[in-house]
Amino acid sequence: MIEENDKQGKDAENAAPGEAGDAGNAGNTGDIANANDKLITDDAQNASDLHNPQLRQSIKEEIEAAKLAAQKQEQLKAKKAAKGPIITRRKLLVGGGIGAGLILGWGIWPRKYMPNLPLAEGEVLFNNWLKIGKDGQVTIAIAQSEMGQGVYTQMAQILAGELGADWRTIAVQPISGNPEFSNMRVAKKWASALLPPSTVQDPNLVDDIDEDGPMINAMAQLAKRGSFIVTAESSSIQQFEMPLRMAGAAARVMLAQVAADKWKIDWESCEVEGGFVIYEKKKLSFGELAEAAAQLDPPSPVPLRASPINEISGQMVERLDLPSKVDGSANFAGDIRLPGMVYAAVRAGPIGNSRLKSFNKKGAAKISGLLKTISTNNFLAVVARNSWAANSALDALAPVFESKGRLADNAHIQKALDKAMSKKPGDDGGWQYYAKGKIADVFAKEAGTRIIAAEYQISPALHAALEPRSATAHFVDGKLHLWIASQAIENARELAAKAIGISTKNVVIYPMLAGGSFGRNLDNRIAAQIAIIAHEISVPVQLTWSRVEDIIRDYPRTPAKAQMRGALDKDGLVRGLTARIAVPAAARQQIRHLVYDNDYAQMMEDQNHFDPLSMEGMISPYKIDNMAIDHFPACVHVPTGNWRGNSHNIACFVNESFVDEMAHAAGVEPLSFRMQMMEGQLRLAKCLTEVAKIAGWDGGISADGGTASGTPAGGGSGMGIACHHMHGSYIALVVKATRGERGVEVDSVSAMVDCGRLIHPEIARQQIEGGIVFGLAQAIGGSTDYSEGLPDVRRLRELNLPLLRNIPEIQVEFVRSEEDPGGVGELATPVVAPAIANALFSASGLRLRDLPLLSTGF
Repeated sequence: MIEENDKQGKDAENAAPGEAGDAGNAGNTGDIANANDKLITDDAQNASDLHNPQLRQSIKEEIEAAKLAAQKQEQLKAKKAAKGPIITRRKLLVGGGIGAGLILGWGIWPRKYMPNLPLAEGEVLFNNWLKIGKDGQVTIAIAQSEMGQGVYTQMAQILAGELGADWRTIAVQPISGNPEFSNMRVAKKWASALLPPSTVQDPNLVDDIDEDGPMINAMAQLAKRGSFIVTAESSSIQQFEMPLRMAGAAARVMLAQVAADKWKIDWESCEVEGGFVIYEKKKLSFGELAEAAAQLDPPSPVPLRASPINEISGQMVERLDLPSKVDGSANFAGDIRLPGMVYAAVRAGPIGNSRLKSFNKKGAAKISGLLKTISTNNFLAVVARNSWAANSALDALAPVFESKGRLADNAHIQKALDKAMSKKPGDDGGWQYYAKGKIADVFAKEAGTRIIAAEYQISPALHAALEPRSATAHFVDGKLHLWIASQAIENARELAAKAIGISTKNVVIYPMLAGGSFGRNLDNRIAAQIAIIAHEISVPVQLTWSRVEDIIRDYPRTPAKAQMRGALDKDGLVRGLTARIAVPAAARQQIRHLVYDNDYAQMMEDQNHFDPLSMEGMISPYKIDNMAIDHFPACVHVPTGNWRGNSHNIACFVNESFVDEMAHAAGVEPLSFRMQMMEGQLRLAKCLTEVAKIAGWDGGISADGGTASGTPAGGGSGMGIACHHMHGSYIALVVKATRGERGVEVDSVSAMVDCGRLIHPEIARQQIEGGIVFGLAQAIGGSTDYSEGLPDVRRLRELNLPLLRNIPEIQVEFVRSEEDPGGVGELATPVVAPAIANALFSASGLRLRDLPLLSTGF
């Protein structure tokens, strides 16, 4: 259990639960602001703006330098391997440890990134990640957003375990503003979305734009220079495990060196565990050694423990954020309370190119507590002494908006997807995403194959996080202090600064816990709104979007349409597969939210471009010798964004539903049909065979005697199976579902998961269980239609989300693995819907091809 430092007293009052330090109280904002000011680069601070024209202009020149440097790197590999990893104190502070990035041209190599972890009295700094107090308190800096996924606990486990700390002394402190916390894994993955479509499609640049290619590496280093601190793509452990281990190991050695010097022995003779350095019967605490140890340089190389699994990492330690969430003391952005604080409410227009036309200026005159009305081109805001008065006044002002151009509506979404699907790959507007073999031959009449075809439709899905977007701000002495939960915290800083025309250096961020997100908190428009409001008044102000406003402003999961065709030979084997996917360029839009202005017209233009990330997951894991996958971009006039699992939800639903259809057409039991195509997929195959055992897989036999390989009997319950892999992890699901009086009723879900080595087994289980429930919501609801630029659904109760009484029995087992950790948070969500659809076919004989499954009735 975490223990807060008593010496910090009131300074920790508004900090997020389980956190030590200064991030949360207006009284200590100067310390954090000064710490942020200490962050030094040789470039101007505004170089973090990736849409800075000068910065973008330098990319071409720097790519050439990167190519030359990459060649030199190959020549240096042998020498480096022979010498072993070399770490100096400066490199640990600057580079975060070995593997922080490839050697690139000097023009884009990061400069001095000094630690900006604030120190309280009695604390000493070891590196960017770690400080230790004289009282033995160990504080670990974490820039990733805690949204309930357990990232605070797991990242702290990695460092604390390598350090040899006592878990009871561990605290975490949210931090931002340092490039060393940049998520380079996501930066590399998303970099292609910043390139011109013609560059992404150029076959001559395939090697350059590979995730390890010089062009992508160059762009990723530019992102790092701009503090690309992003929590997304289930990447936190994969990105930061090694830097955390290196930071913990370095501090462990430094502490041992001080103790060894006192005892006149070699430091290698010491053991470090439980917060003590130990030799025989002698021991000294971290608190006694910290001040002297922090002055030392770590040895080169830094020796890691023999195994990443130890007394803390790999164990089910108590979650750091759990006690405060249980007793209600956890602080979210909407929980901040500052002296003299007031409350704001906002309303913006329909989705699209909308502007505020007018409002009844006298309408709210009689509402008690009204303080100020603020109008901008895009929204109307009201400030009052309490949130009820603010929202009541907003209703009374009755703002009127006018919109130009096409508004979002379902008819246009469908028309746009149909139009896109009618095109052909090539100059007509479609793009071949993947191809192998001789696809035309196996589909030719002469091949004698049986052609199976199906069409699938996926509707937009809302995030519907329990906590609507909220932020608190105070503009004082030329600086904006901002309390906000964000998956892209530096983007929030930039939007807030730009909105009121100040430098990003003058925006002090206090990262808060998030009440769920699922990709929602990558949208930081609320940061700009609260900045404008705070700039207009002289006291702290809190803005919480109403549920209606939150849903209207949501960037939903993108809609899509898919046409699948399979060629079966006389033995029922799959000889060829084609997939035609009409889907907007969702990743390009997401990057525009983060890097460029939220310009609606440009976002709609981006929807029409080729986007490999919007097709991620479509390449089937099955061995099919002839395959073609085509992307047909579509402008649907609904801005979209990341949603738990992203394109994998579309890909898995389409692929696993269609594989099941082909199995039934071939007259082969669905599990056997999959297993015969599992060549080279040992981890996924193991998940399939093991989940069949724990679920009591019956071959898809329905309750009244129908069989999965024949014609279902048309009633009762049935089992469905599906599998998927993403982010280095693998999962297989068996679902038992019933066609009941109320529609779909899921009785049980069994999952077998291989996500590599587990940092915290129970948190991994929680994430899989939560992903299954989220996937259940995706399967039966969570979606909305659009009419006249507005979502038809505007309340949680209208989303047909599963209630507690509807949650099935869930069984989750993990494959024992020593592989590197894979992503867990999104893994289970995509695979639930196809498993349910396959179970319902087994139970009823009806094939549901729309998502949500009940979109067209049952």
